[in-house]
Amino acid sequence: MSSGYRYLEPEALARMKNLSMVARGVVEGSISGLHSSPYKGFSVEFAEHREYTAGDDPRHLDYKMLARTDRLYIKQYEEETNMRVQILLDTSASMGYRQESKITKLQYGSYLTAILAYLMTRQQDSVGLTTFDTQIGLDMPARSSPRHFNEMMQRLEAVEPGEETDIASILHLLANRFKKRCLIVVISDLYDEPDDVMRALHHFRHRKHEVIVFNVFDKAEVEFPFTDTIAFHDLETNEKIQIDPAYVRDAYREQINEFIEGYRRSCTESNIDYVMTDTSVPYDFMLSKYIAKRTLL
Repeated sequence: MSSGYRYLEPEALARMKNLSMVARGVVEGSISGLHSSPYKGFSVEFAEHREYTAGDDPRHLDYKMLARTDRLYIKQYEEETNMRVQILLDTSASMGYRQESKITKLQYGSYLTAILAYLMTRQQDSVGLTTFDTQIGLDMPARSSPRHFNEMMQRLEAVEPGEETDIASILHLLANRFKKRCLIVVISDLYDEPDDVMRALHHFRHRKHEVIVFNVFDKAEVEFPFTDTIAFHDLETNEKIQIDPAYVRDAYREQINEFIEGYRRSCTESNIDYVMTDTSVPYDFMLSKYIAKRTLL
């Protein structure tokens, strides 16, 4: 299921093969197992077959397939899932930034998206992907089949940085769309008005969704390592300004730290998981550390 995709690295998958992402709250799903569900029974919407593996419920064996092929197959249903996960990936122009890193913030977010989708699909959760800048781009609803996962990986490879960002408006729009409770994963640099973004994240919480925010930066955006006078170019507005880094460094670092800590504090108060990272940190290491901490809480 994982071979040949740009954003699925075999080494990262091997390092994370024993990890599971468990829902903290009650989720709407069908299978008993990893998550606590208020519902019992299977959906009636058949999706496809998959080969039987040890531990599968024999009640869902397809005996007609057994008679025809002499092999055991399980009937796979569209809602055969413990948890619905919708990954919201910011593709605005600022996500295309990189300084000293080998990859842009968007590429980092795409690696993170791919490995999260892999983990969710492997544990039979359904996962979807929405990309956005000022508008919604790619919009794949949550599904749990390998076919859906493969299509997601293929389409993720074509994602490119877009225009300006309007995070808050897009999140409000999506919060109104998702009717069933699910896990919302936001991957973004969050370059929008923090109060507006937090109100939008509150909208998800008001609708009983669980929310995780991965706030992704380039390391240079946090440390501001520049020394010579340089022209800075705003990737979203195309505005250019020439400054002496030594003159603004302290004020800049103070502002970026306030930006990060403000989101961290507000998310904690709203029972939203907030994870700040930068593209110099291996995404699988960061995610493994987060999942281990999440499991203990």
